[in-house]
Amino acid sequence: MSLEDTPDAERSFGMSSPTQSENVSFSTLCSRSGQGQLDGEPLITPIVQSTTFCRDGLNSQAEHCYSRESNPTVSALETALGNLEQVGPGVCYGTGLAAETGLFLAVLKSGDHVVCSSALYGGTTRLLEQVLSGLGVQVSFVDSSSPEAVRAAIRPTTQLVFVETPANPTLDLADLAAIAAIAKEAHALFAVDNTFLTPALQRPLDFGADVSVYSTTKFIEGHSAALGGALVARDESLLERCRFVRKCTGSIQSPFNAWITLQGLKTLPLRLREQSRSAEVIAHRLHAHPDVELVHYPTIAGFRNGSLATTQHLGAHGAVLSFELKGGYDQARELLSHVQLCRVVEHVGSVETLLTHSASMTHGGVSPEQRAKVGVTEGLVRLSVGLESTEEILADLERALALSAAAVTADETQQVAVGCQA
Repeated sequence: MSLEDTPDAERSFGMSSPTQSENVSFSTLCSRSGQGQLDGEPLITPIVQSTTFCRDGLNSQAEHCYSRESNPTVSALETALGNLEQVGPGVCYGTGLAAETGLFLAVLKSGDHVVCSSALYGGTTRLLEQVLSGLGVQVSFVDSSSPEAVRAAIRPTTQLVFVETPANPTLDLADLAAIAAIAKEAHALFAVDNTFLTPALQRPLDFGADVSVYSTTKFIEGHSAALGGALVARDESLLERCRFVRKCTGSIQSPFNAWITLQGLKTLPLRLREQSRSAEVIAHRLHAHPDVELVHYPTIAGFRNGSLATTQHLGAHGAVLSFELKGGYDQARELLSHVQLCRVVEHVGSVETLLTHSASMTHGGVSPEQRAKVGVTEGLVRLSVGLESTEEILADLERALALSAAAVTADETQQVAVGCQA
């Protein structure tokens, strides 16, 4: 059948929509994301850079009318993301925080209560504490690595349980199945921020979560080129509510960023597999380093709830780790000043290796008391491992560690000397 003979119901501006029922591997699903199938279709999803779409009259049944509500390129990404978790199309937003905001506005109202991980992305904490609280939404931050703590925080008004696992930046793990059961018993929705692992390494819906939340800006896009966020769920009525709120708030992802994200998605399994392998090697090497007090990574001996990694993660544990320096803030500052290969940025998930001082960057807007409570110390450094040579990343870190330790020692010696002179 030629493209011209294809019924309108099977066409979306020249691109067919592959179904989620195809029995293919995860890698194949990713590599075929947004790919044309029918005779004459473009191999790659085109960017439909149009604000509006023509109708043939007042009875038009056109799929897309205005790009604040929906757009063919964005829809292609939404279908691809849904396919990865074997559900229908997700809902894409301009950023990960926009996705969270869209979810919160869709399911919460004044007087409602949220149980939320205490260890999570600082932007989520700010959103809940400094914005939604002003709209009458109450929040309890709890240690979500303990299901008992989650259960104890449930109230009659609890409408949502929101966890991030692995948590940012301490990588604390939450028992998804246990918390899903608690939320279900309380008749509350259960949402999981799965940004660090993506569906390649963890699928929250399979453990009973109602919503998977993503900052697609990170590992899904993978190249630091396009902002984006997404919600994926089985409940179509919930997704329709989220789409309505997205339309009302104008928070849809741009067609160009959706197109960039589709290209990144094609290599997600390959990137994350190699980055995770490298991250594990680096984590264990840092664990043995004399200047490192503690390393947060699931395969490090003694890591809290490490057994959950074997049941929830799919063959690897992600590309992000964090480590605490014995020299505290001063050594962290010096370390970030001396790296050469690694880049110091407020970001994770790129093909480049990235370093972040969480206390002053991602969690800079979180109170010192809250940071201390969740283990975001002044000496904590987050590392997002890229695709450079593992040994070259380690060489850069070890060189910077040596220089930072020497600088801290010199400062301490100088301070002692000044004190003696006084």
